[in-house]
Amino acid sequence: MGSGGQVFAAIDLGTNNCRMLVAKPTSQDGGRNEAARTEFRVIDSFSRITRLGEGVSGSGRLSDDAMDRTIDALKCCADKMERRRVNASRQVATEACRRAVNCAEFLDRVTRETGLSLEIISAHEEATLALKGCAALLDFSMPYALIFDIGGGSTEVLFVHIGDQRHLAVQGCISLPMGVVTVAEDCGGGDLCGRTYQAVSERVQKLLEPFEAAHGIRDKIAAGVVQMIGTSGTVTTLGGLHLGLERYDRAAVDGLTLGFDSLHATSKALCGKTLQQRAAEPCIGWQRADLMLAGCAILEAICHMWPVGQLKVADRGLREGLLMDLIHPSMLQVEPGRMHAVPAYTPTAHS
Repeated sequence: MGSGGQVFAAIDLGTNNCRMLVAKPTSQDGGRNEAARTEFRVIDSFSRITRLGEGVSGSGRLSDDAMDRTIDALKCCADKMERRRVNASRQVATEACRRAVNCAEFLDRVTRETGLSLEIISAHEEATLALKGCAALLDFSMPYALIFDIGGGSTEVLFVHIGDQRHLAVQGCISLPMGVVTVAEDCGGGDLCGRTYQAVSERVQKLLEPFEAAHGIRDKIAAGVVQMIGTSGTVTTLGGLHLGLERYDRAAVDGLTLGFDSLHATSKALCGKTLQQRAAEPCIGWQRADLMLAGCAILEAICHMWPVGQLKVADRGLREGLLMDLIHPSMLQVEPGRMHAVPAYTPTAHS
């Protein structure tokens, strides 16, 4: 492929976070065999909570403060890319930019002030790229996989048929207009009372029912042929809490298997804590404390709808998928599946 000397970068601008990876390709045979398993070595990274989508669910617009915060973060990314002499990159934006009516204005500002060209991708492409990023965690002896990503502004679920290590077929994809930021804002902040928590979970389950009906996933779960992978800050944080980490450790969490009983117990314990107590948890902190219960409510709905019994935690996803496409686009073939329509988001009733 001739990519051995190149440096690649991927930027994922979400509703809540701005994240970047810079990487160089590696190959088990030094690149002599194009069909060899090709991976990458991360040489730099960046992550900052910018809350770009703050208030978008109510106003339909990106706020000036949110845009300023995000552009400052993107400037840091551009500086790192220049220092690392990146010569191939892709920068994508997701749900907040898909929703905001003033997104074109924001994209113009980004290009003018950082030199970066942001590309707004569809929910379907977002989910497919996350699948590619998580593929290394799949158990290829199992014929089916449910893969979900609880984001800031939306939640994507993929149902995948596994052919072999180079071929995956997406049976269906659904994007729910409910993420940790949108739900937390709708519910007046991060302290969801028990009734509101249950209402959020029931709303997510209702939105997932047509997807289940279309694919008969529960029957396949009963037959023992479905695995589940969760990629999101909610799931990785629960993984860190389960392990009792004093400081979040990606190496310890990525690939961790968690039983549903453990997930439920940890989520229930968080529901019993105040915002200040959640913020004091080493793997949460103040920047995530107000979002955790929203994420747990969405996760509970997914686990209730599809009782696989356990899931594998993925601290990887969209950025890794972008890098895979940039470095070796032919390594993993993904057949696209049907995108399932979801009703427009309406705020959850709460008091």
